[in-house]
This record gives sequence, structure tokens and C-alpha cells, in this order.
Amino acid sequence: MHIRSLSLRQFRMYNRLELDLPAAPILLLGANAQGKTSLLEAIAYLSLGRSPLTSTDQHLIHWNSVQADLPFAHLQAEVIRRNRVDFIEIALQHKALSNGHARLEKKIKLNQSVIRRADLAGHLNVVMFMPEDVTLPGGPPSGRRRHLDDLLSQVYPDYVEALSDYQTAASRRNALLRHLREFGGDVAQLAPLEAVLVRTGVSISLYRRRLINALTFYADRLHQDLTGGLAWLKVQYQPNFDPLRPPAIDYQMGLVSQAVDEPPVNVDALHEAYREMFNRRRRQEIERGMTLIGPHRDEVRFVSDGVDIGTFGSRGQQRTAVLALRLAALRWLAQETGEAPVLLLDEVLAELDRARRGYLLDLLGDVEQTILATTDAEMFPDAFRQKTMLLEVSGGIITPLQD
Repeated sequence: MHIRSLSLRQFRMYNRLELDLPAAPILLLGANAQGKTSLLEAIAYLSLGRSPLTSTDQHLIHWNSVQADLPFAHLQAEVIRRNRVDFIEIALQHKALSNGHARLEKKIKLNQSVIRRADLAGHLNVVMFMPEDVTLPGGPPSGRRRHLDDLLSQVYPDYVEALSDYQTAASRRNALLRHLREFGGDVAQLAPLEAVLVRTGVSISLYRRRLINALTFYADRLHQDLTGGLAWLKVQYQPNFDPLRPPAIDYQMGLVSQAVDEPPVNVDALHEAYREMFNRRRRQEIERGMTLIGPHRDEVRFVSDGVDIGTFGSRGQQRTAVLALRLAALRWLAQETGEAPVLLLDEVLAELDRARRGYLLDLLGDVEQTILATTDAEMFPDAFRQKTMLLEVSGGIITPLQD
């Protein structure tokens, strides 16, 4: 899988960009704040249907366009896959309302047909690694949950739908809980929303459990390679709601082979336990005005040689763990889809020592297309630069260079 052409209009600092790309390593060279990260963000946006860097689409529109009467942004990629070619488009457009205000409308197209965000799954898969990812093990849990969501959303459309339905139902239930706290009323009003949370929440948790099982399988081996066999790595899933913990779904994460079939799961029993938990904690949730159980409060921890590196690990340990995790994600996506994803690396080599740089660059041979952003091309060996496409990025303008 690789991107053959990329088109951006009024996206971030790109007024207009038309770019042809090879199925090979591509090096983006430029000073800070010139548009390198924005280019990687645009590719991830076309993959996920949302930005990995901001939750507000309005921030993606070029400031010149924002000053116009009806600002817009448009992104398009031609994606070459093993057996087909896909054209992905995302348009952001302000639409005028009758009250004089405007709202931002997002339209996603695949091969000229309007689709839902969930239907993007599998058409452009990416793994993106940025310097700030080093904070993932010790940062807020939302960042670790988002990492799982981004991976699963690229493979399973029903996961995207379940996550969207869950978030909508949780938001509405929170509003209703606050209303019941302040004004009272019939708690039976909660039942329809809880039914959605039960159905989608169990589905989300099972998907996440299977993913983390696979990520640990890959990440542990990669981590041992990166540390010269000196340290193992386990990614631990700590679901907020897991009252049963039946042996049937205790996968002993990190200790099983991918070849081992997952045991059957009694989904009906999980649904019933989830509903019972809502009943038991309803009074507390009304008092707090929020939903206290469910996958929106899941936790993921990184453990190396018995130590939680998010809490006690050094920056070097955290960096190595995240690198292993990103490379594990790359292998998992390739395993699930049959095609290696596009790898996006933003100033990653600057964070690595020479041995880990060499290890990472050696792995790029398994990827059809890698796009690397850097301020210093000399950081890359001559032999590597000779087989890359070198592009200079300056003020939202990209110019091919001869190395």
C-alpha cells in the first residue's frame, strides 16, 4: 500500500499542493514550523477521517481561507493497494445558516461516492510516530485509549460505529444524570441509553482486549531486539468494567502465541453483568452527574521487567517502549490487512541513539512507503539517502531536491 498522489487545498499552511509520491522512502527536509508535520497530519486525516493532532476540524483550515466568507479545506489521495486503486477525498466547508451563523460540514468520499467515516477502514492504513509520543506511557489515559481506537478504526468499520454510538449515548446519559440530580424524575429514562452502552461497551472492550493481546505479542519481541535482549515488555489492558473476569476471556496477555485460538466469550453474560453494574451504581452516578463505568475509563499500562515504565521508567525506557509499540502496530496492521501500512515518522531519529536508528532504518525495507520528516538530512546514512526521494519543505511549499 502506498500513496501515489496527494492534493491539499487550504489545509493548515498549504494554500495548494499537488504532489506525486513513489513507493519508496521519502524524506521531508525543512526547518521547524514549515509544514512537515502538517503533511503527515493530512495523510493521517485521510486515513482516519479525523486529525491525530486536534479534535477541532476548524483548526485544519488555512488562515487565509478562514478570513474568507465561506472558508474550506480539501484533501485528496490516490492510494495504490495490492488489487485496486482508491481515491479518498475529505472536504471541510462552512455552510451558511438562516440565522446568519455558519457551521462546518465534513464530507468524505471514496471513489467519488459519499461514505461514512467508518467506511474509510482499510483503504489507507497508516502508523504515525512523533516525538511527543514518548509521553504516551506516562501521559493521560485518553492518549493510550486513542492509540487503540486509531488502530482498530483502520481495520474494523463496526468498531468505528460502536465507538461513535457509545460516545453519543454516554454524553446524553451524562446530561440526563445531571438533570435527575438537579430536578429529579423517573430513572427509567436511563434505560434506552444504558442499553446502547451495554451493547457497544462490551464490543469495544472485546476488540481492545484482542488488539492488546496481539500488540504485546509483537512489541515484546521488538522491545527485546531494541534492548539487546535485556528487557521484556508487556502491554496490560486494565478495563474499567470487567466484573466477571471469567477464565474464558483471560488471555494471559503477552504469554500466548498468535497461533492460539481465542477461547469463546459469553457475550450475553457480559451484557447482563454490565446492566447489573449500572443498577448498583445508579445512585452514585446521579450524585456525580456522570457515567462512571465503561470503556471511556479504560486504562493501558506498559510494564517492563516488572516495572510500570509510565510511572517509574526513564525517558529512554519510555521512548524504547513506544518505538516497540509503533512497530508492533505496523506488524499488526500488515497481519490483519495483508498489506503493510504507510509509515509516517516525524523527527523520530533525533530521539534515538545510533543503534536504535540503525534498527529502525533496517526495518523500513518491510514497508512499501515511509515518509520521514527531519530538520537534518545528515542524520541519515548516505546509503539510505541515496534511495530516498528528498523534498524540501518551506512555508507550505514543497520542492524536490537532488541529494
